[in-house]
Amino acid sequence: MGNTTMTEQHLQQKMRSLWSQLYGDRDVPKLELFFNELDEAHRQAPAAPPAEWYRDVVVYSLYVDLFSHNFQGLTQRLDYLQQLGATCLWLLPILDSPMRDAGFDIRDYRRIRADLLGGDDAAAQQSFSHFLREAHGRGIRVIFDVALNHSSDQHRWFQEARKGPDNPYRDYYIWSDTERRYADARVIFKGMMPSNWHKLYDEEHGDVYYFHRFFESQPDLNYRNPDVLLEMCRMLLFWVSQGVDGFRADAVPYLWKEEGTICENLPGTHAIVKFFRAVLDAVRPDTILLAEACQPPVEVVNYFGDGDECQAAYHFPVMPRIYLALAEETAKPIRDALSVQFTPPIPAACQWFSFLRCHDELTLEMVTPDERKAIYSAYCHQPAWDFRQGEGIAARLADLFRFDEASIRLAFSISFTLLGTPVIFYGDEFAKPNDEQYQHEQEALTGYQDARYRVRGSVDWNETLKTIQDPAQLGGRIHSAVREMLAIRAKYKAFGRGTLRFIDVENDHVLAYVREHEGERVLLLQNLSSGPEHAAVRERSSEWRRIYGAGAFDDGSVTLPAKGFGWFIG
Repeated sequence: MGNTTMTEQHLQQKMRSLWSQLYGDRDVPKLELFFNELDEAHRQAPAAPPAEWYRDVVVYSLYVDLFSHNFQGLTQRLDYLQQLGATCLWLLPILDSPMRDAGFDIRDYRRIRADLLGGDDAAAQQSFSHFLREAHGRGIRVIFDVALNHSSDQHRWFQEARKGPDNPYRDYYIWSDTERRYADARVIFKGMMPSNWHKLYDEEHGDVYYFHRFFESQPDLNYRNPDVLLEMCRMLLFWVSQGVDGFRADAVPYLWKEEGTICENLPGTHAIVKFFRAVLDAVRPDTILLAEACQPPVEVVNYFGDGDECQAAYHFPVMPRIYLALAEETAKPIRDALSVQFTPPIPAACQWFSFLRCHDELTLEMVTPDERKAIYSAYCHQPAWDFRQGEGIAARLADLFRFDEASIRLAFSISFTLLGTPVIFYGDEFAKPNDEQYQHEQEALTGYQDARYRVRGSVDWNETLKTIQDPAQLGGRIHSAVREMLAIRAKYKAFGRGTLRFIDVENDHVLAYVREHEGERVLLLQNLSSGPEHAAVRERSSEWRRIYGAGAFDDGSVTLPAKGFGWFIG
């Protein structure tokens, strides 16, 4: 690079150090040449988004084709999303894919699926750029999924790699003549995949196996090859140049593999993530990496690094404990999940993202066996909803709560106020039900018996618009409540940036906490019980003023209706 700034020099040195940690002295000239690419990318990059923007947004998660057919359709729905209160769109997989795993099997990292562009002509190719401009013009940021751990088996790299050991792309993937390598690595798709290895027959070399942590159609990339790291960096830079605001780093814990380990959360993985972050910081700061690390918080916090890895990460364990708290009508599961012992502090500029369901399922990986049994019993209303042999429940929010309005409203109230940046899965805001027809269609199309298809399905906008405008329908009432909550949430920085402090209200049926930020204090009281409950608030109670929900103070106490809640400013 030419006349570099101190920041650029620091980032270059950081990348050199990380490179050495991963590869020693191997291919160092390639890294030095890559710095020239970074310099050019920085000169051409769009203006950076506001600093730490991800701490103030409400994220709306959607599949473009299922939500609105294509990007032209999504552009037309931006007014709806803006009116709802969404300020960031998380686009579930949009890159070119044979769609064996809902697009997480990427065939070409630099192309959007043709069906999402509305055609192949020049005008269609501009539809994504037009969508980005329109979204940004409404103050809506855009991130999308990138599977960094694996590609599709139809990717050009893998098709070349299959040609034999002498092919230059062979080392982009992980090969073996035995299934015994990485024996301690768990099979993630338990019940769907028998092994992490898939056998190919090579006429010249006999049987050979390649490694995959997910479906066999998704071979893992080999980050021990520095060319893979640089190619993935170039891919991120390509989308930064288009104006994307960040990436959901899918399956990030599995990037680096070592014999004798479980091949998760290894130091090499963190070095790779730090390298990605340094690359993005050098070109367009505050382009975020969002860690999809389905791990306990004590492991996930490591993906923040010292503020030099991902800016954001999902807090998976609090999600099932929200459901457990409602089922058992006690605040204890939520308080325990967010205790310092379970959820360590994170760097000041970093943020937890939270949701009421992962876009796939209500995951039960990170609960105790007793908790799993209780949640499963309370919410897995049909055997077909089982995912990964009891490790998840594949059903939509409304189905999980048996379309009980009070429970759905209470769950949203907790989600929007409890922790960090909330994520709404498309359709949940108007009580969209499971789509069993889509489930059967996708099983037939892909050949995989995957319970998660039912939580997807397309949106019928003719019916949806009627629903959300009709207070006589559950979907209309839920939609109205979500809009009201998000409108109020947008007025107070404490919801996104504030500290969280649980308070004792002498009633464990009531989840009570205060969010504070720069002199702003918001009190949240959530009644988890199926009956009215009394909460005794002992701190400056005379100054609290209700801004949403139920309950009024009477000599320091509040009575909340069954599954009722109140938001108070003080």
